[in-house]
Amino acid sequence: MRRKLRVAAYAVCVREGQILLARSPGPDGTPEWVLPGGGMEHGEDPYDTVRREVTEETGYRIEVTGLLGIDSLRFAGSRRFGRRTDHHGVRIVYTGEVTGGELRYETGGSTDFAAWQDLDAVPGLVRIPLVDTALRLWRERPPTGHTGPGSRPLPQEMNEE
Repeated sequence: MRRKLRVAAYAVCVREGQILLARSPGPDGTPEWVLPGGGMEHGEDPYDTVRREVTEETGYRIEVTGLLGIDSLRFAGSRRFGRRTDHHGVRIVYTGEVTGGELRYETGGSTDFAAWQDLDAVPGLVRIPLVDTALRLWRERPPTGHTGPGSRPLPQEMNEE
């Protein structure tokens, strides 16, 4: 089984009871809300990644104001080119404060829209699970930077080649 590691950095930007989110097409094409952020480039510091990605996806410049935690996700992907892939995502979640720029939408990237959403409205949005994880980190501020139990067990089929 092919193995793939992706490290990414995201920002929770909250002001006046709203959170900054970006919209991305989901696996089936249905739009879903995501945190602004994304994958690190080789040699890039995660702190720089989150600032770059927020600007790319929303038009805003941010100051990183804290580290909320790190989330990890592992799953087996579908067969591609005759092989299954064991995906492992490491997601670094920061808090950020908008310091400049103007809200705009990304063109030619992974998102197509950005907006401030009321925190109370988030449960009714079509969103990726990382939004809920990040909001839980933001609300609870666990000293370990982790919201759940230890490592998640792998499904049996992931261990099969």
